[in-house]
Amino acid sequence: MTSLDDPAVLDALDDALVGRRRELEMLIAALAADRHVLLEGPPGTGKSTMLREVAVAAGTAFVFVEGNAELTPARLAGQFDPSRVLEEGYTPDVFVDGPLVEALRHGALLYVEELNRVPEETVNLLITVMSEGELHLPRIGKIEAAAGFRLVAAMNPFDNVGTTRVSSAVYDRMCRIAMGYQSRDDEADIVVRRAVAVDEVLRRRAVLVTRGTRRHDEVRVGSSVRGAIDLVEVATRLAGIRRTAVTDPDTGLDAALVALSGRIRLHEGGDTSPEDVIRDLWNQVLATEQPQDPGAEPGKATAPSGADPGRR
Repeated sequence: MTSLDDPAVLDALDDALVGRRRELEMLIAALAADRHVLLEGPPGTGKSTMLREVAVAAGTAFVFVEGNAELTPARLAGQFDPSRVLEEGYTPDVFVDGPLVEALRHGALLYVEELNRVPEETVNLLITVMSEGELHLPRIGKIEAAAGFRLVAAMNPFDNVGTTRVSSAVYDRMCRIAMGYQSRDDEADIVVRRAVAVDEVLRRRAVLVTRGTRRHDEVRVGSSVRGAIDLVEVATRLAGIRRTAVTDPDTGLDAALVALSGRIRLHEGGDTSPEDVIRDLWNQVLATEQPQDPGAEPGKATAPSGADPGRR
């Protein structure tokens, strides 16, 4: 196993994760200091991908837990096998380790997704482990954390449906790393890496429309770069079905509606539909495609007034 703060770990990850050098450095530093970490940011910003890659590069065991309302303390820590208890009684051999106990015993990184969807009593169990470095279970006794155990949790602060407020006791025991969306160039690079075939014009349109959903006046939560990747993939195949160019505006618009309309969340009380927003953004992006200097940034140098995607 490689030490987390070994420069070779960061170098190996720098190429694998686009536009995340700063966050990688902070995450590796916190984990190397034996601190628990909270990754906070919108969906699609690479929180789980970043941690998985760090664990692989360092050769550290990784235990994943999907956070939701069904994650009870028993499901997280483990429980006795009822059928075997009838025959053998409450012995340690009959206990089935949950992900928390598994991570404690093996000194693994325990990753809990969507921490703010986890019931309070389960979060309290994690608080105890972070504070004491051990877990006490009835009929089992004390389970101490093996060297290397760290808890990393992630949460999306922008989605308030089915979530609860994370207490100050959690924040007090964790180092927090805020993760926003990458730059336009970084997202364009991600699309190139993830999509099968990418036309340059289609890629530009896909990235601009997707980023525009995050700034549109009617949108509460916009799409991640996954929307741009799906837009490119769908448009490529739709063009083949229709026998049109991938840059055909109508083909691109229909692909944008498929890829993005379900990913955005609008402000309540408005009469605008997701389809209206996507059409608006698509038309704004097309409007920016005017002749301009080769070195000028698309949509800025000669774009009509108000043509910036997401601004109305």
